[in-house]
Amino acid sequence: MKLMNKNRSLTANVWSYLTLFSIAILGFLWLFQIVFLDKYYEYYKTKDLIKAAEYVNSNYQNNGITNMDIISHDYGVCVEIFDTNNIIYSSNMFSRGCMLENRNYMDEFINSDLSSKTYKLDNSRLGNKTLIYATNIDGVYTFVSASLQPLDATTSILKSQFITVTIIVLILSFVIAYFISKRIANPIVKINEEASKMSKGEYDIKFDENSSIEEINELARTLNHTSEELNKIEELRSDLLANVSHDLKTPLTMIKAYAEMVRDLTYKDDLKRTDNLNVIIEESDRLNVLVNDILTLTKLENTETKLEVEEFDLNELINSILRRYDILVNEGYNFVYKNKKSVIIKADKKRLEQVIYNLINNAVNYTGEDKTVTINIKDNKNNYRVEVIDTGNGIEEKDLPYIWDKYYHSKKKHKRNVIGTGVGLSIVKNILNNHNYKYGVESKLNKGSNFYFEIPKELK
Repeated sequence: MKLMNKNRSLTANVWSYLTLFSIAILGFLWLFQIVFLDKYYEYYKTKDLIKAAEYVNSNYQNNGITNMDIISHDYGVCVEIFDTNNIIYSSNMFSRGCMLENRNYMDEFINSDLSSKTYKLDNSRLGNKTLIYATNIDGVYTFVSASLQPLDATTSILKSQFITVTIIVLILSFVIAYFISKRIANPIVKINEEASKMSKGEYDIKFDENSSIEEINELARTLNHTSEELNKIEELRSDLLANVSHDLKTPLTMIKAYAEMVRDLTYKDDLKRTDNLNVIIEESDRLNVLVNDILTLTKLENTETKLEVEEFDLNELINSILRRYDILVNEGYNFVYKNKKSVIIKADKKRLEQVIYNLINNAVNYTGEDKTVTINIKDNKNNYRVEVIDTGNGIEEKDLPYIWDKYYHSKKKHKRNVIGTGVGLSIVKNILNNHNYKYGVESKLNKGSNFYFEIPKELK
């Protein structure tokens, strides 16, 4: 049976992990305090015995057997020192675990070539085991021994105590783990419930950012930001659908109306039939431009457009664009462009042509009653600043950051453009961002607007 199930709730999993952690800690305590107590005690006594032997040998080499009784007493060990034939020193009188009845280990070690060895022997006199550490330094044999006291009674007491402690700790760990898991899980569960509403299209949701856990607060802040952005996207989607529908409906209505007129009324009148067919062609062209602009914007927004950079004359490019507006000059529009000098730059010529063309279209749509559009190229120290200026009503300062959004003007009042489709500034923004050009707009109410972008002089 699996202890942890990946499909269990967060509360259950956190509670299970904390409980298992408590059980693991208790298991380690049982293992080292009960099961391995004898071995740890023996290991500790062996180290202590070796340390005592080293001190005995050092003292013997420097002071002979002086202070040997004190060392034996302080360390609680039995010390015996031999040369090849004689006993030099023995601390038997302290009875500190000396092996008096079994001396075979001494003969064995003396007859060996070992410099040191540890023995663990049964001591029938004391009813326990005795550890002996033997050394051989230049024919002087030292035997330091100590009793291993029986730990059965100690182990029994510890077991009894550990049973009680284990029960108390497990109960406490269950309770504490439950409350900790609830404290951690509840904010996440609540966030998950709110997030599930977002998946159903409810974006007007506020996530609680007042949890005691910073990571959960950070998640809530991220989801709140996501909710706000999704709200904006939903608004833009609705606006886009409304405005594209408007711009599609108008020419389609006119195409249908004039086609019916040609079919029913003017099919015999060559002049009127030609005029009606021209309207149909113009409105079809408008539909084509709208579709192409939407496709262009979608491509710019959803793919990483590779720029085809080349060197060209910006002045010639602007003059060639302005020639397309000759038909509007006949309708009273005035395009002012006074630059005569060559301006050699490096950029994606086709994309930059789109930028200038769309900015001029925007100026045509919003210029004032004088129908004047001014184009300037300013030769600054580090860049060329291209400006397209209209004489219209201007833009309120609070609206300036949003005019680059698709159909933003529709939030005020939808206007059927003289030229263009309403997504021109969004195309401009994306192309200039791809070029890393600085751009913006300066506008004052009732005094018109100045749309600009700056081309660095350093040729890259």
